[in-house]
Amino acid sequence: MKFNTFSLYPELLLNAEGFGIIGNAIKNNIIQIDNLNLRDFSFDKRGSLDSPPYGGGAGMVLRVDVLFKALSSIKEDTYSIMLSASGKKYSQKKAKELSLKKNITIFSGKYEGFDERFLNFVDEEISLGDFVLSSGDFPTLCLIDSITRLLPGVLGNKDSLESESFENDLLEYPQYTRPEVFLEKKVPKILLSGNHKKIEEYRYKESLKKTNKNRKDLL
Repeated sequence: MKFNTFSLYPELLLNAEGFGIIGNAIKNNIIQIDNLNLRDFSFDKRGSLDSPPYGGGAGMVLRVDVLFKALSSIKEDTYSIMLSASGKKYSQKKAKELSLKKNITIFSGKYEGFDERFLNFVDEEISLGDFVLSSGDFPTLCLIDSITRLLPGVLGNKDSLESESFENDLLEYPQYTRPEVFLEKKVPKILLSGNHKKIEEYRYKESLKKTNKNRKDLL
């Protein structure tokens, strides 16, 4: 899979590529990332990307002509995403859908966001959640990481994907490891029993309890 990213700070994305799952996926030729500087597609020598909003207001807006020029530079067949706080909320289901794509192009938001007309040229507008960041570069990394870990050969143990949070619309069950007792807090006895059927039942019930407590909207 190939990712194309358009950002004002491609160095930030580049520095993150040497670590963890993303770094390993690149080394193993499972993914390729092409980090492109949005300023390279400006129409003037100063590298201007934005202009004041029509109708007045604070901040600056990324210009549609610059964005379109950048998107048009991608010659492969690609699925284009605009990261914006006003987009559709991202989910594990969406990550799975995107993991089936061969080529994805991501535009990181900045300033007061994108000229609305750019929506006519991208496939999807996505938001990571109900909060605002100063730059879309961090959501870009989150998007790439969440998709990459679903690709065949990236994770050593496929079972770890099946038991994670948001699988089957439930949060993951509580996990415990050594020491067995810490400050009088004990690991649940059922987990030490060796009875895998009982352990599976216990974990399912605990997943339900945690989901009901923290994310009732998933139930």
